[in-house]
Amino acid sequence: MTTVHDSPTAAGSGANASSNFKDRARDTADVSPERVSTVVTAVLHGVHAAIRDNQVTYPEFQAAKAWLMAVGEGGEWPLFMDVFVEHVVEEVAASSQRGTLGTIEGPYYLPSQVQLNADCELPHREDEKGTPLVLRGQVRDLDGTPLAGAEVDIWHADADGYYSGFAPGVPDGNLRGVVTTDADGNFSIRTVQPAPYQIPTDGPTGKLIEAAGWHPWRPAHLHIMVRADGHRTITTQLYFAGGDWLDSDVAEATKPDLILDPVDDGTGVREATYDFELEGN
Repeated sequence: MTTVHDSPTAAGSGANASSNFKDRARDTADVSPERVSTVVTAVLHGVHAAIRDNQVTYPEFQAAKAWLMAVGEGGEWPLFMDVFVEHVVEEVAASSQRGTLGTIEGPYYLPSQVQLNADCELPHREDEKGTPLVLRGQVRDLDGTPLAGAEVDIWHADADGYYSGFAPGVPDGNLRGVVTTDADGNFSIRTVQPAPYQIPTDGPTGKLIEAAGWHPWRPAHLHIMVRADGHRTITTQLYFAGGDWLDSDVAEATKPDLILDPVDDGTGVREATYDFELEGN
């Protein structure tokens, strides 16, 4: 049987991402008025400077205003912010953190996925396409102590570049799971290698990309969030050596230390190892 997808729309992906974000944002910490004033004033000054430096015209301003309204009406703010802004927020956070490098979470995370043992296979369709991939590793603290019972929350696109929960025809929970490490902090996850994908381009974010002459592609990657009691959670992505778009990721989220180089085990299965080091709280 051949797997068939309907391409996800920007509006559909945006609606799902917005709903998921709103549910999680209820737990966001309060921000003081002083902090709001400082950051918002800086953002506005940056916008004002861009207008002055580039002599923005009234027609250009009105076009930008219409585009901002379309982004909101289309529910694309999670997509736009995660693709074009989040990587800088992550850089700021990383400057004061130790351990495994993080990168952006992106808009396709879904919490509360199936719990799996340390040696496991991610949920998938019977006819799941793609090259078999095994990711092994260990979760430990900065002193090298293995962290038993740590959670390796993993999600990724399929071999056509589509995510469950965001693409019609892909079963809920497909290629997603929360893996618990064993007594030695180890894990071994069987899945398939994901494909590169382009962010949805049929909405206002896509129109901006087209107008600017940019490309909309992200390199193939695994999303991983690693949690352990008493330690800082790491949210990161693992990429693949030699993959397309590594040097021109539209989200600017790739880092050399996060690139895997899987090796074929002789049976067509690609194997890679990556260890995670968590900083204590």
